[in-house]
Amino acid sequence: MKQIEDICRIQVRFSEIDSMKRMWHGAYVSYFEDGRESFGRHYPGIGYADMQQAGIYAPMYDLHIKYYAPLCMNDVAIIHTYYIHKPGARLDFHYKIFRESDNTLCAEGDSIQLFIDDKGELMTDVPEYYKTWQEKYL
Repeated sequence: MKQIEDICRIQVRFSEIDSMKRMWHGAYVSYFEDGRESFGRHYPGIGYADMQQAGIYAPMYDLHIKYYAPLCMNDVAIIHTYYIHKPGARLDFHYKIFRESDNTLCAEGDSIQLFIDDKGELMTDVPEYYKTWQEKYL
């Protein structure tokens, strides 16, 4: 199966800096989110707007992050977001965040989102729009 990847760039903002003059650890979660949003724009049919239109949502179920090197204010983060195909009604992604200036790997992680319907019930069947997307890109 081919690997599907999106790459986006984010400049570290002042509001993301902690008292040690480094990007606060929790901001990396937002960068993963930015990566997923960019991924959805790059590979239409799987973005958050597509989910909402289908009346389906994908809340976070599991999230892991490893931190290797800091990002600082005005650094540019390069976010690589990889789709990981797993069977079932779920979305799996892997992320790598690099500092653009020296290509240092700063953090990486994984997330799992599970599909729920508009009543908040967990879905066990793969949504039709997601099946269509998989047929197109996988």
